[in-house]
Amino acid sequence: MTSHDRPPLELWIGVECTLNRVRDRWLNQLHVCGHHERHDDLAMLATLGARRIRYPVLWEHVAPDAPDRHDWTWTDQRLGTLRELGVQPIATLLHHGSGPHYTDLLDPLFPEKLAAYAQEVARRYPWLTAYTPVNEPLTTARFSGLYGVWYPHHTTDASFIRALLNECRGTVLAMRAIREVNPHAELVQTDDLGKAHATPAMQAEADFQNERRWLAYDLLCGRVDDTHPLWSYLLGAGATPEEVLWFAHHPCPPDVIGVDYYVTSERFLDDRRERYRAHHVNATHADVEAIRVYQQPAGIEHLLMETWARYGLPVAITEAHLGSTREEQLRWFETFWKAAEGARARGADIRAVTSWAILGSFDWNTLHTSFNGHYEPGAFDVRGPTPRRTALAGVLRDRASGRTPDHPVLASPGFWERPDRFFYPPVGEAPPQVERGGAARPLLILGGGRLGQAVQRMCMERGLEHRLLRTSELDLADVTAVRSLLDLHQPWAVVNTAGYGWIDRAQQHPGVFWRATAVGLAVLARECATRGVQLLTFSSDQVFGGDRDTPYHERDQAHPLNAYGRANLEAERQVLAFHKDALVVRSSASLFGSVDRRGVLGAALTSLRAGQECQVDGAHRFSPTYLPDLVHTSLDLLIDGERGVWHLANQGASSWADVTRRLAELLNLPGDAIRDTPHETLGWIAPRPQFSVLRSERGLVMPTLESALERYAADAAD
Repeated sequence: MTSHDRPPLELWIGVECTLNRVRDRWLNQLHVCGHHERHDDLAMLATLGARRIRYPVLWEHVAPDAPDRHDWTWTDQRLGTLRELGVQPIATLLHHGSGPHYTDLLDPLFPEKLAAYAQEVARRYPWLTAYTPVNEPLTTARFSGLYGVWYPHHTTDASFIRALLNECRGTVLAMRAIREVNPHAELVQTDDLGKAHATPAMQAEADFQNERRWLAYDLLCGRVDDTHPLWSYLLGAGATPEEVLWFAHHPCPPDVIGVDYYVTSERFLDDRRERYRAHHVNATHADVEAIRVYQQPAGIEHLLMETWARYGLPVAITEAHLGSTREEQLRWFETFWKAAEGARARGADIRAVTSWAILGSFDWNTLHTSFNGHYEPGAFDVRGPTPRRTALAGVLRDRASGRTPDHPVLASPGFWERPDRFFYPPVGEAPPQVERGGAARPLLILGGGRLGQAVQRMCMERGLEHRLLRTSELDLADVTAVRSLLDLHQPWAVVNTAGYGWIDRAQQHPGVFWRATAVGLAVLARECATRGVQLLTFSSDQVFGGDRDTPYHERDQAHPLNAYGRANLEAERQVLAFHKDALVVRSSASLFGSVDRRGVLGAALTSLRAGQECQVDGAHRFSPTYLPDLVHTSLDLLIDGERGVWHLANQGASSWADVTRRLAELLNLPGDAIRDTPHETLGWIAPRPQFSVLRSERGLVMPTLESALERYAADAAD
């Protein structure tokens, strides 16, 4: 088949469905993300236009207690709905698991038990056409048998090889059992495919790892015999010649080789351990993500070509996911799609790109060993009453429909392409610079206070083209000036931070603040709407009167006590009246952050470290909010195209006194030097609500206050 005869590149999607065991605890992603209870998710996912979905028919879920007791209720409903929707499932039977409690990866009968379950699945659903009996067998064997991360927590080559042989033999037997029911069933075999790079002293280890990464595919393809580079390693790890050669006599080559690739997949091995931080160093060498130290990682297109050249079998990218900021997620997926197109143009049979973790994933920052609530969104964010579309969903719909996505953030490179990606002095020759067509439209930031400076800094970190204009450079109430500004910079979005937190200043000069805020925002909103420019502006908890002791939600009645709150409330009304797609973010009027050492907490730390008493308010309860969390989340929502009022504050309620005491505890500073002080003594001019805690009914997308304080303390300790 020539490249001209091939069908178009397909979009596939996948639901993160890991159900594995860590010690005696079972961790189930389907429950944590809520998909187990949300049947309506499937109709929502179908709107993306994907041809196939990697979907769980998990052994531990269907037959958790005994191999002859199956509960098909959930699976019947879900697979039936997918069939009705015309989205073809690729059934996953085991996903980073060791199987139900009556087996494990080292069980000699594991292959036969898995095959028996696979045949039950095929008999139940004879119309299923594609299977992944074991997801990422090599990766799972490494983490379960070699690294000790997952059950059964072994750390030897012998256990690694035994687990891998069991998984691969189980795959062969499972496909044989499935094909007794459906002879045309396809094997879509996935694995994390990276590459090791190294200094000369570590090159032998890198060569070994680069050979080992193919081992699951090689076994299934029947390519392992006494001429294979890892033959001696296999036998040295306890495998017998007969069980290894069994695969050569019973080949089960994948119908599609699934390549999974993450930003951590490629590694750099360095014998110069002193160059690296402790968490990147083991007993013999440093092992670092290549993207953070090596100038020229191979990249996904090169690895696709390596896979095609080695096997000559159809290839699909079966996991494309990045747990990062929203624009980086878009750029990452587009990098994969273009790499697949590039490999196809070079003659490789690349079938699809899979947007993985379509509903996001929890706690992969700890390799799924604990549930601390760390969430990475996908095309949908599940932290609200119903899953919410992110900007990635729009990119996927475009690609599924044959359109090229045009989101403004795609005009800038991802962090893996930028020189600021390095954590250590870079090694190797720098790659040639890639020319990009056209300049990226900027994000226009208005206001040079703490919030505006934080937005500027986060834009720099995130590779977002931007311009910052300080309040003194612009009169927002001047229509002509605003028009000229927008015409000059041609932004795709405006972020207004002007006057944020000026509570007492607004009380002293209410007319001036009203003109700059209420009148100025009306002008800005109208002019942005006319040009189709997105608008993000910040309001605050000061729009509420503090007449309750339960958190305020977005639709609660506002009743400000001070001039700052009144001007902000009117600005909200004007913005949403003139620009229906504007995003209004309410947060705490008092923020803490690491842009500088100003603010209540910065001053308190200075006093405590000097051995002095510090005076802070202990009477008012609100939602202390970490500046980086507020800015990152606000920018994500802006990129998603969110609109209307959102409450963004770290989850929790406190006073400045309580927050300061907790911070002192984290930093081992004297908490008894903290004094609850009346606001009159502190010099406050404007009245404040006694209670202004915020909570969102649209989605709890901000981290907890405790998490924020821990990160602030770590930064303050440096």
